[in-house]
Amino acid sequence: MRRVYFLIMLCIIMVAASGCTHDDLDPLNYTPSSSNNSNSSSTAVPNNTTSSSSSSSPHTEVSGKCYKVVDGDTIDVEGVGRVRFVGVNTPERGDSGYQEAKDYVKSMCLGKTVGLDIDDSKNKDKYDRTLAVVYVGGVNLNQELLKKGYAEVMYIPPSEFNPYGWT
Repeated sequence: MRRVYFLIMLCIIMVAASGCTHDDLDPLNYTPSSSNNSNSSSTAVPNNTTSSSSSSSPHTEVSGKCYKVVDGDTIDVEGVGRVRFVGVNTPERGDSGYQEAKDYVKSMCLGKTVGLDIDDSKNKDKYDRTLAVVYVGGVNLNQELLKKGYAEVMYIPPSEFNPYGWT
């Protein structure tokens, strides 16, 4: 009798376990995640890609609406979070040129969809901000900040981008 009870319990457990291993992936919509070569403390960036957006360039991986401009080189983007413009540095609060740089970025980004080309070599900084080149209307905003004199080059390796070529 014990043996029968044991076999029944074993069958129930096997049936229950097989129901828990259902694969929910839809093979028609499955896209494998790309490998991330950054250090283990970084967080994966959402893959909210949109195709042929007027705000992006062929290089953008993610796009979203800019809902806040923090300063001249940092914005907040829906679906991504805080984004730091890679390769450039604008004046800090209280420094000469701070307000001009921030106002320029506001005029270009705020309330608009921006495209991001995320740095594949290091996608997050020490403050957990996504490091990226920001595109608005197909224009590299990082490069424009340098050309217009609102920013200086700030190259911190490793980075896939060479901001010295933007000047």
